[in-house]
Order: sequence, then C-alpha cells, then structure tokens
Amino acid sequence: MSISFHLSDIIDIAIIAFLLYHTILLIKDTPAVQLIQGLIILFIASFIADKFGLRTLSWLLKGATAMLVVALPIIFQPEIRRGLLKMGRGSFLVSASFLHQEDKKKIEQLINGLVMVIPMLSNKRKGALVVLERDVGLNEILETGILLNSEFSPELLYSIFMPDSPLHDGAVIIRGNKIVGANCILPLSERKDLDQSLGTRHRAALGLSEQTDAIIIVVSEETGNISVALDGKLTHPLEIQGLKKLLLHLYPPKIVTDYKV
Repeated sequence: MSISFHLSDIIDIAIIAFLLYHTILLIKDTPAVQLIQGLIILFIASFIADKFGLRTLSWLLKGATAMLVVALPIIFQPEIRRGLLKMGRGSFLVSASFLHQEDKKKIEQLINGLVMVIPMLSNKRKGALVVLERDVGLNEILETGILLNSEFSPELLYSIFMPDSPLHDGAVIIRGNKIVGANCILPLSERKDLDQSLGTRHRAALGLSEQTDAIIIVVSEETGNISVALDGKLTHPLEIQGLKKLLLHLYPPKIVTDYKV
C-alpha cells in the first residue's frame, strides 16, 4: 500500500503547525497551561480505567471529561478573546515605518516624554496607570472618566498623578500623541492565580490587557516599581530602558494621522 503526499497535504500540515505554535504562544505562562495539563491527566486516567476494566471509574472520568470539554469556551474565554483580537488586527497592522515623518516624530517625543516622567513618578512613589491605546478602541473606558483631549506633555501627566489632583485615582488614556482622558476606571482581572501582593492598579492593568491590545504602564505606590501589562501578562519590575524598547517596538497604533487636530 503506497502513501502519496500532495501539495495540499503539505499546506494543510503547515497551517496546523502554524496554528498550534501560535496557540502555545497565546496560552504560555497563563492558567490555561495548568487546565490543559489537568485535561491530559483526565484523558490518561480514563484510558487506564478502560484498559483495566474499572467501569465505574471510567464512567465518572468520561463524564467529567465531557463536561470539561463543553466548558472549555468559558474556561478559556480570556485566551480566546485575545486570540480573536490578534486575528482581527493581523491583516491591518501598519508598521511605524509607513507613518508620516511628522507622525513618527510626535510618537518619538511621546515615548521620550513617558520615559522621562515615569521614573519621576516611580522615585516619588506616586501611583500611576497610563494606558496606550492601539488598534482596539477604548471609548467605553473613556466614558468612565474625564475627557481631556490634550496634547501630551510630561508636566501634564506628572501633575495628573499628584495626590492633590482630582484626576489622580484612575487611569490616563493616551491615543496617538494625545492625553484623551483621565480618572478612567479599568476592569479588574478575575484571575485567581495572581500574586496576593498585587494591588488594585496591577489587577486593573491586567484586566484591561485581557480584553484589549492596549499597553498599560503601572507605577506602584507602595514600591515605586514600574510594570507593563500586555496581552494578559504582567512584566515587572521593568527598568526604564526596557520600557523604552518595548514602547518603540509596539507603539504607535496603526493610524496616528486620525488623531491630528
């Protein structure tokens, strides 16, 4: 019996490998890894129970496995949401190299301003939440705060997070090169595996990063540590040069010219 491979088979295998690779990247370092390990253990235990004729145990394990498979879309909702967001914006991403020179200069000024003011807030241990909007719009989040639509400046951002400022409690939303809102409320992450030492700011940053593609910078009021939440993951503590590299690589959003005055 001969086995023949066609070009369509190679393409099929390549697509499956590509999807598996990106699925692994998507769930890496998330609770989904432990859930998948649990499912694998259930499948193995069910197979062993069948092999040794343990009918009651086999029935129980098969029932539990069936219920878990049905519940997978709910269990993996954050990962599925992030995956669909990535798929949705994959065809529309535009590299910063395609931006007008004027736009590139404004974004560079914004990033330079951020890496100047964030360490100042960190050294003074002034808690801060700074959200950089990318492809997924944050209008619903903006509606929870105060609309500003002001040109970015380090001085303005610093003053917003001073304790005597009425806007210091919530998050600042940056769109393009503008501070479009302040005192905004972010959704809290519902993950149960988070470090108990993480405060409300970090949980809010993670919560928004689970639902959107925004970059969220967090300055801890207790320690002064700088963290970044992105794609449901929290990087902390982060040195300022690491922050600058990350922003230069992942910001600006796909269209900056839309935000010109």
